[in-house]
Amino acid sequence: MVNELVSDDYVQVLTGGAALLDVRAPVEFSKGAFPGSQNIPLLDDKARHLVGIEYKNAGQQSAIDLGKRLLPPDARNDLVQRWLSFVARNPDGYLYCFRGGLRSRIAQQWLNDAGCDYRLVKGGYKALRQFLIQTLQQQCEQVPFCLIGGRTGTGKTRLLNQIPNSIDLEGLARHRGSSFGRMVVSQPSNIDFENAVSIALLALSKERNVPVYLEDEARMIGSVCIPAPLREQTQRAPVAVLEAPLEVRVRYAVEDYVVDLLKKYQAKLGESAGFNAFADYHRESLSRVQKRFGGVRYKQALSLLEKALQTHASTGKTHDYDTFIEMILIDYYDPMYDYQMKAKQDRFVFTGDAKSLLEWSLSNSLAVRSNIT
Repeated sequence: MVNELVSDDYVQVLTGGAALLDVRAPVEFSKGAFPGSQNIPLLDDKARHLVGIEYKNAGQQSAIDLGKRLLPPDARNDLVQRWLSFVARNPDGYLYCFRGGLRSRIAQQWLNDAGCDYRLVKGGYKALRQFLIQTLQQQCEQVPFCLIGGRTGTGKTRLLNQIPNSIDLEGLARHRGSSFGRMVVSQPSNIDFENAVSIALLALSKERNVPVYLEDEARMIGSVCIPAPLREQTQRAPVAVLEAPLEVRVRYAVEDYVVDLLKKYQAKLGESAGFNAFADYHRESLSRVQKRFGGVRYKQALSLLEKALQTHASTGKTHDYDTFIEMILIDYYDPMYDYQMKAKQDRFVFTGDAKSLLEWSLSNSLAVRSNIT
């Protein structure tokens, strides 16, 4: 085997911006991976299963021999070329398998035989995952959090993206956190989401005791669950409330849920099919709130939605969505917000518009830094 290029600097591996070459089987990758990782497996799912049985029954060398038979020279050459292509695009990356054992070392050796030395992660996926689990618990206990609350449509995500020491949980979850919050891309698995949250916290950990800002979320963001250690801390965290007038909230909703969302559907499916999928998305989202919204208001909202979709399709104009969105905000989201906020009022530390809240958050973080130094 090649003189090993092995890294156990998990902080650098996970937060240094390097790409990760995951040589595990696809079924393993689908159960959990890391941001920036690409799966180019040494063995497919079937071959991995057969080699695993052979290893258990006859030992390592017999398993290696079987793997060679299952991956003939032409297939091996093609695989190595794919790895080399990845390395050429990501020369500072790392490769890993499940435990950092045989598959990683074989991949590293084959790359070396092709004239390329590439680093592998000591302990592989399992070590990185355990490190993140431990780190998440530690970070959640040590980092002071501050939540950005506010009614639907006030622009909380826009604000968070302007605060340096913030994490966009909805961006990591690929969901806006509401009944209308689905995105064109699918959500990550719970493990992938937890990994991404832990890595994001790890990347901010260099500035100890400086507040990390998050949006005030429910336990679930779409189909993924906020990690328990983080959820426990955020339920006690102070809340800064973002306010915006109704007309601003409607405008933001049109930009996010109409203009931007339609562009994404059409980029994926084409102009006509994309619009149809976009329209179905809104109909399905509205149907999910029918029970809580009530039959009469649901029919009114559906009528307004269909009118807006018709106008949009025939003229390209989006102004008819305003009335629909205003109704959804006032009659559906605002009552839920008012109810939820009653239990959090004693944790409010600031209330204001986006400009004043941004200035407050930046000065708050600066004050903490000054006290530390």
